[in-house]
Amino acid sequence: MSIPKPVYNPPFNITRASHSVLNVKDLAASRRFYVDLIGFIVSDEDKDTLYLRGVAEACHHSLVLKRASGEPQAERVGMRVFSEEDLERAKAFFDRAGLPAEWVEVPHQGRTLHVSDPSGAPIEFCATMDVKPRLVVAFEHHHGAVPQRIDHFQLLVPDVQKACEFWMSMGFRLSEYISPDGTDDLLFVFLQRKGNPHDIVFAPGDGPRLHHAAFSIPESYHFFYVCDLAGEMGFAANIEFGPGRHGPGHALFVYMRDPDGHRIELFNTHYQVMDIENEPVRWDASHAIQRRWQLPARRQWFVEASRFAGVAPREPARKGEPMSLEKFLAAGRR
Repeated sequence: MSIPKPVYNPPFNITRASHSVLNVKDLAASRRFYVDLIGFIVSDEDKDTLYLRGVAEACHHSLVLKRASGEPQAERVGMRVFSEEDLERAKAFFDRAGLPAEWVEVPHQGRTLHVSDPSGAPIEFCATMDVKPRLVVAFEHHHGAVPQRIDHFQLLVPDVQKACEFWMSMGFRLSEYISPDGTDDLLFVFLQRKGNPHDIVFAPGDGPRLHHAAFSIPESYHFFYVCDLAGEMGFAANIEFGPGRHGPGHALFVYMRDPDGHRIELFNTHYQVMDIENEPVRWDASHAIQRRWQLPARRQWFVEASRFAGVAPREPARKGEPMSLEKFLAAGRR
């Protein structure tokens, strides 16, 4: 398979990953996890919805939690576009592609466009939001991991190549990718618009499903502090993977599961990748594993993810066998 060519003059201007919307069963339990433990700022709330942001964010929300009955699911992920004109161009782009696209009203956002990509993943675009004070130097509001801002999403999809081609046609640039040794097949792809390695990541699996939303944190010691705090607050079992360091991107990370099973990644941010001569970095799967100094993730990290409401996941044509912690231990690896 070939790497898609970058589109330097995209049909509309997406600027960054913006927000995710999750359904939860118990807002009080979710608030205790996201606000009291992780340290998100509450922008607004009512009896059914909690709007959260990081301390470095002036836009109203980067995480929305909605009370819902039934199985907790992800509603959609959000992207920002630069202008109202870009919203119009986005609508025309999805109409031409024969993909769902409709205007909706969303609290605390400007005009919003709901779309679905070819995998069926529900996405929303907006150009503006209500503005809140940026609290990056208001240290009395810093708590837990002190989340700074949203960075990216990772989705599991049945066809990574197809997802990569479509999102690159919207102007996303491929910063890094992982391929099985000796092949050019796309296993993981890291796509970006804002100038660091990724705004959205696609990995193979039953999908579309939301694997995680990722938020940057300021200092390395915050990884250990938030894990200590999780243990003290009764959330030790919610620490799923890490702290550790990624091979691709080289960022420190910890993954946690919220009370409904939604996954969040906290990480130190990456390098810049915005200049026209920056070529995608290829990683052999074996080399990406060798660079890791922590133990592998449990199998659940590779296969479990949040379903999107109303979207039936489809299986990929081929299912991989990742080196999970269970396989690592069974093989007697050290």
